Amino acid sequence: MDAIETVITDLEITYEPTNIYYQTIHSVLDAAELIELPRRLKLILAQPKNELIVHFPVRMDNGSFSLFKGYRVQHNNILGSYKGGIRYHHDVSLDHIKALAAIMTMKCALVQLPFGGAKGGVKVDPHAHTHSELTALTRRFTSALGTNIGPAYDIPAPDVGTNAQIMAWMADTYMNVHEPHERLDGGSVVTGKPLAFGGCHGREKATGQGVVFVIEDLIPEMGFRLDQVTFSLVGYGNVGSWTGRLLAERGATLRAVMDHTGAIGHARGIDAEKLADHVLQTGGVADFPDADPISERDFYRTDVDLFIPAALEQMIDIEQAQLLNCKILVEAGNTPCTPAAEIYLNNHDLPIFPAILCNAGGVTVSYFEWKQNRQAEVWDLADVDAQLKKMMSRTTARVKARARSLNCSMHQAAYCEALDHIRQVYELRGIFP
Repeated sequence: MDAIETVITDLEITYEPTNIYYQTIHSVLDAAELIELPRRLKLILAQPKNELIVHFPVRMDNGSFSLFKGYRVQHNNILGSYKGGIRYHHDVSLDHIKALAAIMTMKCALVQLPFGGAKGGVKVDPHAHTHSELTALTRRFTSALGTNIGPAYDIPAPDVGTNAQIMAWMADTYMNVHEPHERLDGGSVVTGKPLAFGGCHGREKATGQGVVFVIEDLIPEMGFRLDQVTFSLVGYGNVGSWTGRLLAERGATLRAVMDHTGAIGHARGIDAEKLADHVLQTGGVADFPDADPISERDFYRTDVDLFIPAALEQMIDIEQAQLLNCKILVEAGNTPCTPAAEIYLNNHDLPIFPAILCNAGGVTVSYFEWKQNRQAEVWDLADVDAQLKKMMSRTTARVKARARSLNCSMHQAAYCEALDHIRQVYELRGIFP
């Protein structure tokens, strides 16, 4: 039994090859082996610090009651307050939230933000509920979380199925149910709020902007020019659409897009701005008039320089991986490949830009928002973009240097860089008592 399996066995983590939590922790422990992380830290990082499950009733518009299940997992806070999104989705589960919380720990450590990792969610289809039902659900969930969140303890943010409006409801609820002395800076209990309610300029595009900054820094040395590259996208929600629009602004050509409504393609390029408007109006890319409908198989086989998954986790299995016709895979979404697909792509030496680097722009600008709220400041968009560019470029350079020094993949290097920062802080702080 190797060192990774020994840690997993000792912690009684059930081995399931396709389980996203096992996949995530395996990535963490694989990198930990490369940098010879002490066993005590492997044990700490292989399980979350806290796991909270709440069940709460909500009155529906017709007068009936529905019972919902909510989660908040706090993985690690050695670097600072817990930080991570709130997801509303019908497939939310404990293992899924645990995996995303661990990824947030790695992401914050990689960028060297003063945050630890957390994630939360409610098992619900937000599209099946009215505005008033979502309001009640959000307020009831926030109330159920109670003191498990706070501006200096655990700071939620938007994720799949949530948005700035939901963050505003969360902040308002927090400010109304806590003691007066906790209300003064209660708005900073969440980030990703509307601009009028303490939000940050550039937060909506932040994750996609970070993806583009990483691409800008990495592809020139690989022989590509950004104004000449072609790309395809899985997902055209917030991350996908902003990535598409920002790449198009720089001259790149969008050739194909797929989401839950279907796939479209056009060899001469798809107008990213017009497609974003179409998705806003219709809910998906299907029936976009300026592109052709294509099969899922043809989507994956589209010849592009950059293939960019920007949707839910584990969307790409080995069957899809075998169809890919790209030069580089850019992980705009977390853990886009199943373990089998990851193994296949690694064996075929496809360069992969890792998610904990590529999509770190979201949490970085969330940090900017939290910092502005705490210091009663407002930054303009130019300052936000400049600071984000600086931090993403600095982080990308460190990952490249680590990959060279260890002669490993960018994916492994990103995790190694994050873990080394965590190790340094543990060495300074020690383990209580």
